[in-house]
Amino acid sequence: MFEVIVYRILRLLVRIMSRIPLPVVQFMGKMLGTLAFLVPMSRKAVALDNLMQSFCSEMSEEGAKRLLRKVYIHFGQMLLEVPQAMRLNPENAHRYVTFESEERLLDALKKGQGVLALTGHLGNWEIESTAVAMRFGNLAVVARRMDFAPLERLVMDLRSMYGTKIIPKQRSMRKLLSSLKTNKIIGVLLDQNVDWYEGVFVNFFGRPACTNKGLALVALKTGVPVVPIFSAKARDGRYRVMIGKEVDLIRTGDKLRDVQENTALFTNIIERHIREHPEQYFWFHKRWKTKNYCPLPPGYFS
Repeated sequence: MFEVIVYRILRLLVRIMSRIPLPVVQFMGKMLGTLAFLVPMSRKAVALDNLMQSFCSEMSEEGAKRLLRKVYIHFGQMLLEVPQAMRLNPENAHRYVTFESEERLLDALKKGQGVLALTGHLGNWEIESTAVAMRFGNLAVVARRMDFAPLERLVMDLRSMYGTKIIPKQRSMRKLLSSLKTNKIIGVLLDQNVDWYEGVFVNFFGRPACTNKGLALVALKTGVPVVPIFSAKARDGRYRVMIGKEVDLIRTGDKLRDVQENTALFTNIIERHIREHPEQYFWFHKRWKTKNYCPLPPGYFS
């Protein structure tokens, strides 16, 4: 009963937020992000360290702090913008998003094999997902379940507005493959840390990052087109949904090498988009948590 009550309260708050005009929401989000930046939190230290390590040769610590403040402002806005997805429809979509090079996605869909949409935690991936589902239909996303049940239910409601199928991240392969058979667009966020047995280590901002190898495995096995789709906020406050060219996969005949090199290729595409909009990337994640070495315990050699 408690979870039902919490869910209904959250749902009501989202409905209220969805009715506030977008410019007002974005101003409120800017204030929220500015205030949050002033609060000392462990994830703030993680984000600052990620920025320092990623741009160590390009900016000073003060420069990294200025960039981090912009990151907080962006995610303050994003948090309050997500309810706006409830108002998104074909008639008003132009107020929220613009699509670039959508013919690339349409051409890939014409092959009838489905599409693996390579994406990451950049811009506003929730509104991006809703907009793609509304525009093209037949969307599925691979996502990790949230720990708090009422919030998970609410997010599921928002994500499935236009019939989007949610594929749980754990043991997702069978459902993913069956979805491709119905020519679905499957969104795969490939920019999060995984354990060593789930991924391969590839270069990401100059450091080895353990990256899920599932996308490369499926793409190589099935020949399904991989199309990059990313979002980024433009100056006018709308999100650009940028659809890239279909990725030319690397095929050498060596399976292990092909998985490694294609995962690196996908990660390079993600990094390129982040470098164009670093203030809109989710730097709070412990992306380099899994190490490609085993640290020895203190006193090992004594």
